[in-house]
Amino acid sequence: MSAGVDLAREKMRSAGVDDLAIEVFAHYYAQLAAGETGMIPEASIEPLEMEALADVAVPDDVAAEAIRTTAIIKLNGGLGTSMGMDRAKSLLCVRNGLSFLDLIARQVLHLRREYDAPLPLMFMNSFRTSTDTMAALARYTDLPVAGLPLQFLQNKEPKLLLDGLTPVSYPPSPELEWCPPGHGDLYTVLHSSGLIDRLVDEGYQRVFVSNADNLGATPDPQVAGWLASTGTPFAIEAVRRTPSDRKGGHFALRRADGRIVLRESAQTLPEDQEALADLSRHRFCSTNNVWFDLAAMQQVLAERDGIVGLPLIRNVKPVDPAKPSTPKVVQIECAMGAAIEVFAGARTIEVGRDRFVPVKTTNDLLVLRSDVYDLGADYGLDLVTEAVPFVDLDTSYYALVGDFDRRFGQGAPSLKDATSLRVHGDWTFEPGVRLVGDVVLSSTSAAQRVTAGTVLGAGPADGAAQDG
Repeated sequence: MSAGVDLAREKMRSAGVDDLAIEVFAHYYAQLAAGETGMIPEASIEPLEMEALADVAVPDDVAAEAIRTTAIIKLNGGLGTSMGMDRAKSLLCVRNGLSFLDLIARQVLHLRREYDAPLPLMFMNSFRTSTDTMAALARYTDLPVAGLPLQFLQNKEPKLLLDGLTPVSYPPSPELEWCPPGHGDLYTVLHSSGLIDRLVDEGYQRVFVSNADNLGATPDPQVAGWLASTGTPFAIEAVRRTPSDRKGGHFALRRADGRIVLRESAQTLPEDQEALADLSRHRFCSTNNVWFDLAAMQQVLAERDGIVGLPLIRNVKPVDPAKPSTPKVVQIECAMGAAIEVFAGARTIEVGRDRFVPVKTTNDLLVLRSDVYDLGADYGLDLVTEAVPFVDLDTSYYALVGDFDRRFGQGAPSLKDATSLRVHGDWTFEPGVRLVGDVVLSSTSAAQRVTAGTVLGAGPADGAAQDG
C-alpha cells in the first residue's frame, strides 16, 4: 500500500496539487487499500419520509432577507464526454441560441435585480473546463462580485491501476492519467483556499450549490427562508423518483444512528439492486441542490482539519473512457451530498420536478429543447405539462451530440402532449412534428424520416411511421 500512495503523493506534488487535497486523497487511499468499498447494504437503512416545500409557509420578508445573505456555487467540472463532447457541457446550446452558462448568468442577474441582493455566483471548474467557461462568461461584465472569485478550481488526483493501486501511466494521452475527486472535493477547496472564511467575513450566511447542467436549480428565496428560519445546518432538495431514476441514488435513514444518508448506485450491492429500483420503497432521490450554513460548515472543517470524511465511492473504469480495452483503473470519488450524514439536524425537503432538470444524456437534452418547458422572463424553465415525458433514443444513432443534432437539425418535436417516446433505429425528424401519448418508432432498415407536420401517437399516423 505505502508504495502506491507514496507514488501518488509525489505525482500530485509534482503537478502542483494542493497539500490538503493530497492528504484527503491519502485518507481515501488508505480505505481503498484496506478493502473498503463504500457499499451501503439495504439491511443497514430504511426508507425516508420528508416534508414538502409546497407545505412550508415562509413569510416574504424572511425569504427576501435570506436570499440577500446567500452565495451561489455551480459545479461545472463536467466535459460531457458521454455525449461526445471535449469541452464543458455547460457550453451546450439549450434554447434560443443560449447555453447553460448564458441562462445561469441571466437567471442570477435577474434575481439580483428582483431582490436587491448581491447573490455572488462562483463556478467550481475543473482543469479541463476553466478556460472555455471563463471565455464564455466574459461578456457578462457585471456578473463578478467584488472580493469574491467568479471561479475556483476543483482538485485533481491520479487514476490508480486496478491491479496494484499505483498511479497509471498512459503516454498516448497523459491528461487521462488524472481525474477529478468527485464533487465532494468542494469542501476541501473551500477550506484550503480560505474561500469559506472570506464568505463569512463578507457577511454571507449560507451557500446554495447545484450542478451547472440543471437549469431548474435557481437560488429559491423560499428554500433559503426555510433554511434560515429552521436553523437547518445542511439540507438537500429531493424529488420523488420516477422510472427514469430507478438506477440512480436515493435518500435513506441509517438504522445505526438515525442519520440521513445518500446512497448512490455505485454504493449498492448487487443483491440490493432490486431494492434500489423499488420506487415504492425508496421514494426520493437527490437533485444535488445542496444548501448549507456557512458557520456550521466552517466549524466542521476546522474540527476535522479540512477532511470531512465523506463515504468513499470506488469507481472502476478504463483509463480511456472511449476505449474499453485500455487498462482498468480505480477513481477515488466522494459525493457532495453525502455530507448530509455529518451534520446533526440535517434535513431534506421535497421540491417540484421543475427544480430538477438534469441533462445527463441526449434523451434529457431533447426534452429540454422541446416545448415541455417555456423559457420565462426570469430565464427560468417553466414546466408546462403535469409530468415530463419519458424519452429513450437509440444510443447507436443519438448518444453523441453531433449525431443527435443532425437528426433534430430543425428543432425538437412537440412533446408537451407526449407521455413517452421510444426510438429504435435511425430516424430524422423534420420540423413541426407533434407527438401525443406513447410513441414508438422502430426501424431495422435504412435511415427513416418523420416528415414535417406529422402527428404521431394520435391514431393511424403513428402506425404509418413504424417500419420492420
